[in-house]
Amino acid sequence: MPELLSRRELNKAATRQAITDAALTLLRAQGPGNFTVEDIAESAGISRRTFFNYFSSTEAALASMTHGFLDNALQQFRQRPADEPILESARAALMQLADPMTVAPLAELFTLTQDNAVLSRSELEAWDHCTEEIISAARERFAGTPGAVVDELYLRALAGSVISCGKAAMDVWFARCGADLSPASLAVLRQLLIDAMGHLGSGFGSPVPAASPSATSTTATTHLNKERL
Repeated sequence: MPELLSRRELNKAATRQAITDAALTLLRAQGPGNFTVEDIAESAGISRRTFFNYFSSTEAALASMTHGFLDNALQQFRQRPADEPILESARAALMQLADPMTVAPLAELFTLTQDNAVLSRSELEAWDHCTEEIISAARERFAGTPGAVVDELYLRALAGSVISCGKAAMDVWFARCGADLSPASLAVLRQLLIDAMGHLGSGFGSPVPAASPSATSTTATTHLNKERL
């Protein structure tokens, strides 16, 4: 039975991945709003009914990539030491996933959905969902610490700040690099994510002048410019 259940779960995961892959391929080729659930199902080799067993809409299928990235970040967070400060755990979890290969699908989806209000809203809903999940994970951390008092305001302010830093990094990256998904461009995004969390960790007490980005960001941007030339 365990082997059978495991195979079943693997098949479900493979079908889910096939749907999201098909949705992303159609998004690249046709642009947002120009394909249907039926198009995705046909491309994935499944029925329309099967599609709705996994997702409620084309937007939900695409947003699942953002959900997947953020869920992985939460998993990394939960694996951090129980006595580690929550902010440090959040920063470490993000750094684990900020490498170019891991962040590339999230970055590509972000660039492809900027001009579509419905898809942009789905992306925001995914980030909001993650905020609630961070609050839940942090509450679990406090609950497991003897004598700890759960401060709801602290939890919600922290979770909201972490998510806002992530979104801010994405916005700045897109404004700086546009739809460029080269390794150099993704290195810029990685550093922006790390820098945003660094600002949060320092209490935003030492801002970096806009004309003088961190050394790592500068190096990544230099490589990016060279590639464009």
